[in-house]
Amino acid sequence: MLILFNKPYGVICQFSEHEKHPTLKDYIPIPGVYAAGRLDTDSEGLLILTDDGVLQHRIAHPRHKEDKTYWVQVEGVPDDNQLQPLRRGIDLGDFVAKPAKVKMIAEPPNLWPRNPPIRERKAIPTSWMELTISEGKNRQVRRMTAKIGLPTLRLIRASIGKYNLENLSPGEWRKIESPVEPHKF
Repeated sequence: MLILFNKPYGVICQFSEHEKHPTLKDYIPIPGVYAAGRLDTDSEGLLILTDDGVLQHRIAHPRHKEDKTYWVQVEGVPDDNQLQPLRRGIDLGDFVAKPAKVKMIAEPPNLWPRNPPIRERKAIPTSWMELTISEGKNRQVRRMTAKIGLPTLRLIRASIGKYNLENLSPGEWRKIESPVEPHKF
């Protein structure tokens, strides 16, 4: 079984109680499922949960190179030269991120408002990009955009492998009874 969940901003990817933030337990009333990967508390979007340990490992582990696509709102408007380090692979100090697929996009359609809203500066415009990586290491996308001078303001995971948000509103989830075999995710 797979659960596709649109994780809202501010939710922690754990089932145990937290003193300051809501957790997965506040949204998903199904026992025995676990997150296949994580999203930071300040990130939103697709989180996959499963009751299958092999599949959980397959989805979450960077070795399996499942593409993860993010919609990233950044401070500033980059030109193509500024995006090239992301496409080539970028040194983040403790590791070199593999080449990413990146393109500028309009604000995603049907995008829900974030609560709280992002910080906006009147003199600095923002823009959106679609960024696809296969690693998904700790705060990787935020670190990548910061390294090229574009601080991330909002980060939404749109898809993992063949699964995507498909009109799930924040806090909504959908159960998939017959997921693909772990080696075909």
